[in-house]
Amino acid sequence: MTQSYQSETEKLMTDVNDGVLTISFNRPEAMNALHPEMLTELGALVERASVDDAVCVIVLQGEGRAFSAGVDLKILQDIEPAYGRIGDLFDEPARQAYTAIRNARIPVIAKVHGACFTGALELALHCDFIYTTETAKFGDTHTKFGLRPTWGMSQTLSQAIGIRKARELSFTGRVVKGDEAERLGLVNNAVAGQAELDQLVATRAAQIADNSRAAVAAMKDLYRLSQQGNAIEEALAKELDAEYTDILDTAARLAAFR
Repeated sequence: MTQSYQSETEKLMTDVNDGVLTISFNRPEAMNALHPEMLTELGALVERASVDDAVCVIVLQGEGRAFSAGVDLKILQDIEPAYGRIGDLFDEPARQAYTAIRNARIPVIAKVHGACFTGALELALHCDFIYTTETAKFGDTHTKFGLRPTWGMSQTLSQAIGIRKARELSFTGRVVKGDEAERLGLVNNAVAGQAELDQLVATRAAQIADNSRAAVAAMKDLYRLSQQGNAIEEALAKELDAEYTDILDTAARLAAFR
């Protein structure tokens, strides 16, 4: 039975179409700066979609001029950061959100335009894919503001682009545009503009939705296995031994092959 995806906060917008749940950050007047309420609801929506057979893909995007400028610095000015930590006001809902994204049984696509900085980049890096435009801007500004990451930047960025490039971006705080982000391996693809981005994401989402939902879930789980640091022999054995008893459409799909 299809779940309800009406967001409980106006700071997020939702839409379900052809098996794709689109979740949009909806603070365009603040370049979609992240608010704890947004993160809490994001985690809840992803968890709900993950167990809904009617949803095959989640797309995370931003309304207006940006994906997200990152954590709302105005809120940070009202708290006392302890030794570079922004605290549980943000960290706990962020943990719930990125854990839901990582553990979801369906792929989550970050569709990035405009700006994608720091906390927003951390969320995007937890997604399965990042698609963007050539002019979008990416950056890790933790060090500019005397902060240290608590949402995974030091782990996911280095996995995406390698430790040396990750150190460079984090230590300097420099901004890279989408075309350089693609060369670095930070994103899957960077296309010319918004229309091309819309088409690319729609195409990839449709391709995923056309496949076996259970097999895609198994593949996502097995790719998580590859990040657990097992020796290759152990990882190969675990892949072979893993059971996914909900993959029940193999015969029908093979029979339909022409």
